[in-house]
Amino acid sequence: MLKTYRGSCHCGTVTFEADLDLTQPTFRCNCSICRRTRFWPAVAREDGFRLLTGESDLTQYLFHSRKNLHYFCRHCGVRAFGIGTQTPIGKMYGVNLGCLEGISEEELSRLPITYVDGQNDRWPDAPQFTSHL
Repeated sequence: MLKTYRGSCHCGTVTFEADLDLTQPTFRCNCSICRRTRFWPAVAREDGFRLLTGESDLTQYLFHSRKNLHYFCRHCGVRAFGIGTQTPIGKMYGVNLGCLEGISEEELSRLPITYVDGQNDRWPDAPQFTSHL
């Protein structure tokens, strides 16, 4: 069931709303950027994400295939969301669950997680080791 969540970067400059169904899988990936930033996204469809403030305060980072857009607040460095441009559902937003307001630690602990092996470009597969992700 879709629910609208509000979220922000650490300093509050970048704020957003996202329509998320947290009964659906969230994702943990072992690719170089997700592993280093500990990014844990839930998926919002293109029409289910609204950047409210801070657009001019975002820094974009592209790497590897240059098909996913990674955004960071230029003040606090937090990656509140990213944009997947070539996914099975088309353009989508990966919303960092750690940036959501009004979700408890208990709720976070119960979210379903799908592990993906981005490090080896085997996206449909789980990596051999996942407990550290």
